[in-house]
Amino acid sequence: MQSRSGSLVCATSSAAHEDGLSIASRPLLLTRDFGLVWWGQLISQIGDGVSKLALLWFVYAVTGSPLKTSIIGLLQTIPPIVLGPLIGVYVDRLPKKVLLITSDVLRALLIGLIPCLIPVESFTVSVLYVLVFLHAVSTAVFGPAMTAAIPEFVPKKQFTAANALLQGTTSLGIILGPAISGLGIAQYGSQEVLCINAATYLISAVCLIPVRFAKSGASAPTRASAPTLVQDLVEGFRYGVVTQPGLLLLTGTAALYSFGTSALTALFPVFARKLLGLGPVEVGYLWSALGIGLLLTSIGLLWVTDWTVKDRMRLIMAASVLSGLALSGLRWTPDPYVAGVLMGLIGCGMGAFTPIAWGIIQELAPGHMIGRVLGLYGTGAMTAAIGGISAFGWITEQQGPETGVLGIGLVLLVTALVATRMSRVRAGNEGNHS
Repeated sequence: MQSRSGSLVCATSSAAHEDGLSIASRPLLLTRDFGLVWWGQLISQIGDGVSKLALLWFVYAVTGSPLKTSIIGLLQTIPPIVLGPLIGVYVDRLPKKVLLITSDVLRALLIGLIPCLIPVESFTVSVLYVLVFLHAVSTAVFGPAMTAAIPEFVPKKQFTAANALLQGTTSLGIILGPAISGLGIAQYGSQEVLCINAATYLISAVCLIPVRFAKSGASAPTRASAPTLVQDLVEGFRYGVVTQPGLLLLTGTAALYSFGTSALTALFPVFARKLLGLGPVEVGYLWSALGIGLLLTSIGLLWVTDWTVKDRMRLIMAASVLSGLALSGLRWTPDPYVAGVLMGLIGCGMGAFTPIAWGIIQELAPGHMIGRVLGLYGTGAMTAAIGGISAFGWITEQQGPETGVLGIGLVLLVTALVATRMSRVRAGNEGNHS
């Protein structure tokens, strides 16, 4: 039997194989085209992990202000919230391959080449803010375009597996990127470390060039004249809210999930310091445990990719319960080793939601409307994320970290209840169609 590592090499180097091979014969990288995308994303995600620490380090080193440092996160969040629906329209209108390659090249320039070319005395925090905002706009285009493009080079039964594998690159970026960034900052400085991103994004763009993007199976209904931007926005909103109410329920579930998990990731250093008395090194280890949990779940989802929507929503329910209970357990344990195990379990639970949710959208939405549905989904999730960070930041400051941790755990348990509701709705729909 061919080894798993042999399958991986075969998936990325052999153009002679057919794209529709089953998971059994190609257990890791699904198709030749997806293999190229995966390798490009792995490299660029590690670059993202490197640049995130370098950006924060640069701002804090120059200003000494936590508030000005936090503006980086705000600038990265605003574009997908404000521009998400509009971006979705253009993702549906324009060739996704062009959007993806253009986004990668722009990101290479904005947080790669330009920081390297600016003289040290001119590279101010204000200049960095502008570059970060424009970079966030490009990233807000790339994310939905990549997710909407999955049906163009991956068979339908492998959508969830493809999303899980792409999430795996994010996990590896979380694990490897900060460590590489820390060494680079210590050796060369934060401005020079940003130059790494130019190479990683350009490698991602090069990997996308030979990828074969097929025409989406669903075609847009013919119209006497080209639709206006507003008509496209209204059509996408009507489909996601009225025509396919299951997508609205999925977006609501995602909003709850983001409300809790974003607060956890933003406030975890506070929880670790106040509840466990840990220093920065130990917090880093716990963060790595979270990333490892995400990675393990991403791999595990390869074997559930052909489950029904009902069963996948039940898996989200179980995963949310696991994360909620493990998070609540942090409140009661003073042992950092037990906390590490709990963080791994939290990561395992968190890793199930996004690949499954994206797979459901890719399956339910027509090919000419995936971008708009993803735009609405992303806007709802990111808005809830800002709300969760703000709400639990206030709760933690006023009521203490114990209340904050238990509150986030409760939100994840409520997410499980909503996922259960959606699984029952999908079960009824599937029964009616059988």
